[in-house]
Amino acid sequence: ASIYGNLGVMFPMITSVSELEKILAICEEVKAELREQGVTYSDTMELGIMIETPAAAIISDRLAPMVDFFSVGTNDLTQYTLACDRQNPEAILRLIEMSAKNAHANGAWIGICGELAADTPLTETFLRMGIDELSVSPAFVLKVRDAVRNVDLRK
Repeated sequence: ASIYGNLGVMFPMITSVSELEKILAICEEVKAELREQGVTYSDTMELGIMIETPAAAIISDRLAPMVDFFSVGTNDLTQYTLACDRQNPEAILRLIEMSAKNAHANGAWIGICGELAADTPLTETFLRMGIDELSVSPAFVLKVRDAVRNVDLRK
């Protein structure tokens, strides 16, 4: 499919560098098999990971050089970070900001998915953190797009 357009592959629930190293090694094995079989594929396909555990956010500085992008899964990240206390958003925002800084410092982009991405009171916060993409369900696209357009990052 990668020869027909832009394709990205995202791996979920990454919790360690060694786990990501194994996944990337498998990707190289698959590429070798495709070459051996004469199957054409694109080497420009982006590889990324979900940041959905506190461990992934904390080691995001080590994971970022290995991938093209992060996608923060806010629902799982919130659940795993706060357990039953879902009323303390500061911890989640700090993990997201840490991941954004580490992604950008290593040439990767970062997006947010999950319910938090559609939380328009946080849109400006996310943009100031450097979040590159907000992935929301279709019902929230116009509302989030309007919120993005109303943010002045020069202030």
